[in-house]
Formats: sequence, C-alpha cells, structure tokens
Amino acid sequence: MSNDTLISFDNVSISFWQNNMGVHSIKDLITNRKNPFVNKTILKNISFEVKRGECMGILGRNGSGKSTLLRTIAGLIKPQVGKMTINGTFAPILAIGAGLELELSGYENMHLLLSLYGKARKNTNAIQSIIDFSELSDEVLRMPAKRYSSGMLARLAFSISVANDADILIIDEVLAVGDQGFQTKCMEKIYQVKAEGKTILFVSHFPDDVMRLCDTAILLENGTISYRGPSKLVCEQYNNLF
Repeated sequence: MSNDTLISFDNVSISFWQNNMGVHSIKDLITNRKNPFVNKTILKNISFEVKRGECMGILGRNGSGKSTLLRTIAGLIKPQVGKMTINGTFAPILAIGAGLELELSGYENMHLLLSLYGKARKNTNAIQSIIDFSELSDEVLRMPAKRYSSGMLARLAFSISVANDADILIIDEVLAVGDQGFQTKCMEKIYQVKAEGKTILFVSHFPDDVMRLCDTAILLENGTISYRGPSKLVCEQYNNLF
C-alpha cells in the first residue's frame, strides 16, 4: 500500500450469527430441534482503496451493507476474511449518539472523547470550538446526555468529531437528524474539511449530496460492490435501482 493510500480493503468479508427462531434461553435452545442460528454474510469479498484527500460516497439500498462497511473501517467490527489496512487517524460519525456515554454530561463526553482521540483533556481551544459549533447552552451541556433529544445528540457527536482534526472523516447518515439550519452548517463544515485536503467517506441516500461533495463513489448491492467510479456515474446507477 502506497503512502497516499489511507484505506485498503482486500477481499474482506463480514458475517454474523443471527437468531431467527426466537431462542432466548437455554431451555429454548435444548427443546428446539433445529439449529436456530443462521450465519448471514453482510459483506462479500469487498476490495477497494481510498487515497489521501479523496472524498468517496457510499450508496446502496437499506440492508446493502453500508453501515457495516463503515463500522469495519472504524474498527468496531473485525473482518473474518481478507485484509483491511488503515493508514491514518479517523473521526467516525456513525449514528445518533454513537461514542457518547449517555450517563455523562455533554462536558464530560467532550473531555472523554478528546482524550480517546489523543487530545489533552484540558485542550480549551478544542472544547470551546465544540461548544461554539454545537450551539448547545451551558445548561444543556451540564445535563446527562441521556436527556438529550436526537438532534442534540447529533449536534454534540458531530461537533466533537470535527474538533478531532483527524485524517479521515467517516459520516453515516447522521445529518438527516436535526434542524435544517444545523444540517446546512454541518455540510459547510464538511466542505471546509474537504478543502483542507482531508479524506472523507460519506454515506447518504441523497445522490445529489453525493454528487456535490464526492469525487468518487461505490454502489453496494447485497453486500458486494456492484459499481465504482466517478460519483455522477455511480449516482446514476443508484437511481436506476428504483
């Protein structure tokens, strides 16, 4: 892998065991004559590379494997087959409130996640940038995150992630939550991150957003990459699915 390649997947496959027969106890397992567990493959022989500074969109219908792919890149899931290489730091924005400790306050989550990202707990500049960007009041930031609305969680999670100044920004549909003004603010920030030469992976069900933001894209169908190329062409293939 060259120094310009930040993400490399080489024939990666991901599968999970699923309980499809309502077995929830040892008794259920013993009395059930059939094996209730089914091994379901989510990603099948995925191979691609993402270069430094590239902004790549990921498209696909629900259940195609988009979120699993991003969670694998973020290190939350390990491939059972194949090889994945990540050459750089990343800031994942994977779901509403993902990475936040709901029992902790907004301020405590800032300190915790900045520490995990390798920034000093008392990095006042980073903390102030999170406060300013999120537009959450001091009263709200002192509350446990479990009392936040979905929009507040999205504001806090996004603001902490972009304050991380990572090499790779991973975004999974979270911008669909929150008011329109904050969504616009988030997109402006993403464009700024792109202009700074950072690498972005962007999942969206809105092809127009992918075409505007992304240079390249991949289309996932049933856990495989069915098409990859310039974002405009991939978006056209995605629209043809419906």
